[in-house]
Amino acid sequence: MLQSLAGFGQAKNFVDQPFIETSASVDTLVTPDEIYLNVLINEKDTKGKSSVEELESRMVKTLQELGINTEKNLALNDLGSNFKKYFLKGQDVLKTKVYSLKVDNAQTAGMVILELEKIDVSNIHLDRTEFSGIDQLRLTLKSKAIAKAKKQAEYLVSPLNQKVGTAIFISDQSSPDFSNQLQGRVAGIVVTGYGTSSKSEPKPADIQFEKIKVESSVNVKFKLEQ
Repeated sequence: MLQSLAGFGQAKNFVDQPFIETSASVDTLVTPDEIYLNVLINEKDTKGKSSVEELESRMVKTLQELGINTEKNLALNDLGSNFKKYFLKGQDVLKTKVYSLKVDNAQTAGMVILELEKIDVSNIHLDRTEFSGIDQLRLTLKSKAIAKAKKQAEYLVSPLNQKVGTAIFISDQSSPDFSNQLQGRVAGIVVTGYGTSSKSEPKPADIQFEKIKVESSVNVKFKLEQ
């Protein structure tokens, strides 16, 4: 995508010479490769048959069997978090734990939901999704936006028999906060209850994450040459 705004005149704030100003935007879609799940362990899910410690041990073993590095990708949520405050009330405080689990893709997330449900850990919620290569991607998009801005300027001055010279001003118009853009969305990834109700062999949850849109915009002033 390319948007442009062109203007000719004397750049009083930069140099005393003619210039052309162009703006360009580029965007792309990326598939999130960091999916964070909140896993609630609660003795109530087994009607008191298994302790939190037993469920916790089963969960870690199951995740390791799925090839997940639990030391790196599994962490106990902060007791001060809103999520934990919502579930930890009264006498249930010592009988409930909430973990944050990071996986790499939707297929693994589906397998986690399926396998944890088999061991009576089935309160799983999507926390957020992110893209690990966002910093390099942003730099690449900025470079492409600059190149498009120059190309746009060249097309605009071509009928005037003038040439686009060096850039005398560059402004990055991209939003400094990409946190909202990096929240990939998914429908239906809230699994609650215990046990698999279906008599047939269960299958991994069919989860599809919406791709994340990342955009960069620049505004550039180029010197005009005869």
